[in-house]
Amino acid sequence: MPKYYDQLDLVLRALADPTRRAVVERLAKSPAVVSELAEPFSMALPSLMQHLRVLEDAGVVTSQKHGRVRTVSLRPGALDVLHLWLGQQRTPAEHQADRLGLHLTRTTPKGNR
Repeated sequence: MPKYYDQLDLVLRALADPTRRAVVERLAKSPAVVSELAEPFSMALPSLMQHLRVLEDAGVVTSQKHGRVRTVSLRPGALDVLHLWLGQQRTPAEHQADRLGLHLTRTTPKGNR
């Protein structure tokens, strides 16, 4: 079993919740303060903080506190473990199709594309 499976498990568990996925989608655009992240959800701020803690414990987000304001950011490369794992799950047929596509791109004259 690859060494990264523990990290993969943490990330998958963190992203299993729709609220946490929505937070990650929002943070993919830019960092945000907690109050801004809480706006679209009908939950108490402590509940959102629990979701953020799960994401932070999984290494998906980081946060910094300046005074009373906490800013949350998506951690660069945090989802790479998912990309790696998904890439390993691809079937041999998908790999062959990818190679065929590359071959056709390289060998087909530009006027015939």
